[in-house]
Amino acid sequence: MNEVKVQRNYKDSIFRMLFKDKDNLLSLYNALNRTNYTDVEGLEIATLENAVYMNYKNDVSFVFDFELMLYEHQSTVNPNMPLRDLLYVADILQKRTYDKDLYGSKLISIPSPRFVVFYNGTDPQPERQVLKLSDAYEKKQEHPELELTVTMYNINYGCNEEIMDACKTLKEYAMYVERVRSYAKQMLLAEAVEKAVDDCIAEGILSEFLRKNRAEAIKVSIYEYDEELHFRTLYEEGVEDGMERGESRLNKLNSILIDMGRFDDLKRSTQDKAYQEQLIMELLPEEIRNIRTS
Repeated sequence: MNEVKVQRNYKDSIFRMLFKDKDNLLSLYNALNRTNYTDVEGLEIATLENAVYMNYKNDVSFVFDFELMLYEHQSTVNPNMPLRDLLYVADILQKRTYDKDLYGSKLISIPSPRFVVFYNGTDPQPERQVLKLSDAYEKKQEHPELELTVTMYNINYGCNEEIMDACKTLKEYAMYVERVRSYAKQMLLAEAVEKAVDDCIAEGILSEFLRKNRAEAIKVSIYEYDEELHFRTLYEEGVEDGMERGESRLNKLNSILIDMGRFDDLKRSTQDKAYQEQLIMELLPEEIRNIRTS
C-alpha cells in the first residue's frame, strides 16, 4: 500500500460534506427520532468551523424543533466526548446569548441540547452505547449535579439497520466507506479510492454527490483513510511495545481491580470497552494508560 502523508490541518470529511446539506441533515434527524419533518428551512446550521485543531471540533451541530443537536463522526472511540461536547455547547450557547441579560430576573430560554456520535471505526463496538460526563469524575457521585450524556451509534455497514434504512445518505455513506476499506486491502490507496468512487457512481451509491464532488471526495477519502491507518498503526505499535515490556495496560488494570476487590468492575470491563477505558483513565498512571493494547 502506498503511503500518503497525513495532512493534519485538513478540515473536512466525507461525513461533514454530506451532512452540511440540509436535506441530508433533516433525513438523519428524522431517522434518529422517528419523525417525518420535511421543512428544511426550519434548520439553523451552527457548525463550529474554527476549532483549535482538527479533532477538537464537532462535525455537525444545528438547532431544530427547539433542540440543539451536536453530531460528531469518528473512526476511533473517544471516552472524552462528553467533556468535549460540554465545551462545544458552552461555546455555542455563549454565542446565542451574548446580547441577553444573564443577570436579570427574566428566565432566558435556550434550546435543549442533545449529543450524538456516529462511529465507523474498525474496532468492534456495540450498535448503541451511552457515554457520560460523570464517568470522568474523580469523585464518583450517586446523583451528579452536572451531567452530560452522549449517545454513540455504530454506523458501520450492517449495523443499526433501522436507522440506515430510514436515512438513505447515511446507509450509502457506510457502503462507500466499506468499499474503500475493502479495496485498500488489495491495491494502492489512491487506486482503491478511485475504484470505490467509480464503482459507487456506477451502482448509484452516493452517485450524485460523488459526481459533483469527485476530486474533493477522493482527496478527503485518501486523507481520512490514511489518518485512520496512522492511528491504527500507533495502536498496534503500542500493543507491541507494551507486550515487549511484559506489562500491558489491560493486565495491569485487571491486577489493580483484583487487588481492590472490585470484581463487578472487572467483569463489566471485559464486556464493555467504553467502561474499560474509563477505568484505565481512572486507575492507571499516565505512562501505562497511554500504551495501546488489543
